[in-house]
Formats: sequence, structure tokens, C-alpha cells
Amino acid sequence: MDFELNDEQQLFRRTLREFVDKEIVPVAAEWEREGRYPTEIVERLREMGLFGMTIPEEYGGLALDRVSFALVFEEIARGWMGVAGVLGSHSLASWMIAQHGTEEQREAYLPDLATGARRTGIALTEPAAGTDLQGIQTRAVRDGGHYVINGTKTWITNARHADPMPVLVKTSVTEPAHRGMSIILVEAGTPGYTVSRDLPKLGYKGPETCEIVLEDVRVPVSRLLGEVEGQGMQQALSALELGRVNIAARAVGVSQCAYDAALNYSRERHAFGRPIAGFQAIQLKLADMATDIQAARLLTYWAATRSESGAVNSEAAMAKYFASEVALRTTLEAMRIHGGYGYSQEFVIERLYRDAPLMAIGEGTNDVQRMVIARSLISGTAKVGW
Repeated sequence: MDFELNDEQQLFRRTLREFVDKEIVPVAAEWEREGRYPTEIVERLREMGLFGMTIPEEYGGLALDRVSFALVFEEIARGWMGVAGVLGSHSLASWMIAQHGTEEQREAYLPDLATGARRTGIALTEPAAGTDLQGIQTRAVRDGGHYVINGTKTWITNARHADPMPVLVKTSVTEPAHRGMSIILVEAGTPGYTVSRDLPKLGYKGPETCEIVLEDVRVPVSRLLGEVEGQGMQQALSALELGRVNIAARAVGVSQCAYDAALNYSRERHAFGRPIAGFQAIQLKLADMATDIQAARLLTYWAATRSESGAVNSEAAMAKYFASEVALRTTLEAMRIHGGYGYSQEFVIERLYRDAPLMAIGEGTNDVQRMVIARSLISGTAKVGW
């Protein structure tokens, strides 16, 4: 049992950290306030090959090990969580195509997705179907050699940049509902595919988060993922397991940034003639934060490592649930340590505080994660201990 990163992972983390500190941290606050899309940062992510994280090497990808995958999201989220979102949905959709697509689909899309020449996302959620994905209403009806898609998707990252956009649809109406669900790859510029609006958000600024409308969108049947109907729910859920590792790592990065800011501030801020770090109340907060963050980090790396060997339903759920709750607690405690300055946009804490709640919601709410964990324990597919 080794709790250390290997030499290659340590070098990779240093490279990421230098990039974040030099090119993201200095601009994050200003660009977020301006509502500016991080075009220049995205270009650097392309140059670093990070759009190919989950793509096999034979298609030009990096095929990163899963701990290194988690490190990417931890370090980038430490600088600006929104930027991590650009890579988040792209990486899990790319993995889904690599894992479930036909060879023709892999050859058509993966090389360009690996370089970032194409980007992708994933369109699952609908205005009346979030946690209950089986309740989606978007339909794809077979018409000769095409599917005709009608429906609305919401909370979609990379909506304007995705090419293709994997869309979860109902190709048939059956019971149980998941047996009639499929994923269809909709290419950019397809008539009837419209980004209808940008959704205003508390945090997670930088990447666009949109509602998309599909109105009589005609897509060749060859773009049905895997070219087998009825597999969409399983394909989406398998990708979301990887997505939960990504969300957990983002939560660790946000928490680490909040802790670092609180520790530094406590050393510099004086009250009653001495640094506030000398007061026991502040020390206890810092101790709790540090312990929580390190526990969340180890749980995330454990889930990432376990994912190398296959399904990690309960492990990924544990990591995502715990790490996101830590992010909520840590950002609030960091704000309390900063006092009034923590509420000011002149300090990083207020942005971290706004970003943290997304991790408790995205890739399945934390109540869903708890149910996933409990059901795995009860069924015997997961256990606590050795």
C-alpha cells in the first residue's frame, strides 16, 4: 500500500501546478467578474494535450492513469473551478465514445477530440428530468436511415462547442424506461439543434451552461452510440462514474485553495496585538479543514485507482459525496476566518464559496450518492473494510 504519487505523477502535478499558478490564478477573478470565456486558457489546455486525457493512445490521446486524471481536475479547480468544467464533460463524453462507440465512430471522432480540434460534452438533463433520468422526454424516432430528434436539454456545458454532442434520448417507450433509452451523437451545425439560452448561475462561471432545443433534428442511424438501441442509460451511468471522480477532485482543489487562503490570512491578519493564527478558535478551524481535505484527497485517489480495474459505483459515489461536502464546509470556514474580507470580491474566498455547491449537485446529487452507497452495501457489491 503506497500513499505517495510515483515519480511520473509528481512531475505531472508540478507541471500542472506551474501552469495554473502562472496562467490561471492571475486572471481568474477578473475574467470571472467579466463573464469572459477563458479562450486563451482553453488553447493552452489543447497544447498540453489535456483534451485527450481519457482517449486511448492509438487515437492520439494521453490515456492518463486515473490518479493523474484526478490531479488535472484538482489542480485546475484550485485555480478556477470553471475552467475545469470545460475539460470535465469533454473527458467523460470522450471516454464514453472510446468505451462504447463502434470502431467507425472512434475513428471519426476520437483523433480530433484528443487534440481539442473538436470538443464535446454530454446532454442528459432536461427541465423536468435531472436526478430521474428515466423521466426524460426527448424522443428519437426512426425514419428510414435517420433518427428524428425532438426535445429540450438543460444545464449543458460546452453546448456551443460540442461536436459531436452525445444526447440521451428515448428511442422507444418501454417498461422499465431505461430499456428504451439510447445515446445519439449530434454533430455541430445539424439543422434544428439550437442553443436557446445561457443559464444564469451562482458560481461555475467561465464555461457556458446552456439550454439546447432539438427540433426535428435528423441524424444518421450510424451515429447511434454503439449502433445498438436501448443501451443509453448504461452508457451514461458508466461515464458518470468517471465523472464523479472528476467532481471529487475538483472539490479537493477548491477546498485546498480555500484552506491555503485561510492559513495565509490567519498568519497575516492581526487582532488584539497578534496574528489571529495564535488564537485557539482559528487553530481548531484550520485543523478540521486540513484533516477533512486530506481525507477527501485520499478517498478521491483511492476511487481513481480502483476505477482502473472497472466499475467503481460505490467508491466514486463515496469520493464525490465526501469531497463535495468537505468543499462546502471548508469554503464556509475559510470565509469565517477571513471575516468581512471573506465576503468581498477582492479576496478569492467568495468565489470558492459560490463554486462549492455545484460539486454537491453535479454528476448526481449527494442524496443520490448516499443511496448508491447504501444499496451497494446492502446488496453486497461493496463493503467497508478488508
